[in-house]
Amino acid sequence: MQLIDIGLNLGHDSFDRDRDAVWQRAEAAGVRRAILTGASREHSPKALELARARPGTWFATAGVHPHHATEYTDECDAEMRALHAHPEVVAVGECGLDYFRDFSPRPAQRKAFERQLQIAVDTQKPLFLHQRDAHADFMAMLKNFDGRIGPVVVHCFTGTREELFAYLDQDWHIGITGWVCDERRGEHLRELVKSIPAQRLMVETDAPYLLPRTLKPMPKDRRNEPMHLAHIVEELARDRGEDVARTAANSTAAAEAFFRLPARAAS
Repeated sequence: MQLIDIGLNLGHDSFDRDRDAVWQRAEAAGVRRAILTGASREHSPKALELARARPGTWFATAGVHPHHATEYTDECDAEMRALHAHPEVVAVGECGLDYFRDFSPRPAQRKAFERQLQIAVDTQKPLFLHQRDAHADFMAMLKNFDGRIGPVVVHCFTGTREELFAYLDQDWHIGITGWVCDERRGEHLRELVKSIPAQRLMVETDAPYLLPRTLKPMPKDRRNEPMHLAHIVEELARDRGEDVARTAANSTAAAEAFFRLPARAAS
């Protein structure tokens, strides 16, 4: 397999002690490239710094997650725009709305999201989006930018059938994580993933979060790693009734096209 992890929080401090070894294990499991998630004023520059250390293998996003929306000032907007001047930054986000946690007030979330949507218009870079329990406002805000933004991926999709088809009707992409392996809250995804067209489906770990619960044995520290992307692809292939190699190849092709990556990874 030649996999691309489209959502990897490699700048997380849990990886500080062994980041190189984490990537070696990922490569051994078939993960050849990764999009490193930038989701705050602190971690977006770090994602770029890491991406520049492995050109052609690691790429970055730059954005502010709705949990951090209160930090989205004029100064923050200028910082995000400066990050997007670098070619290693291939998408705007992670940004969006999260009404499940409400770690930031909803008006602040909407304002931060709107400003990042404008960055996507100005740069014509793809959008790497987060939505949880905010579907109506999420769709309404994106509709305001209809015809002006480029490709969209709803990262870490965990939603309903209605939400999925609303996204697919817009020709958006869907990112699937180890949530599909969670029998407590992700079982519905096993049926829904059958409806995602191959050219719209991408895979991600969201590591160090969302450790797949079907792993055996389970890591003692419960930290997710990009090497587990292969396990997620195996689960997806079974759910979709596909050969694993086909699911892997299709997801990689979708990611290459979406993020405008070179066709081959660096060895």
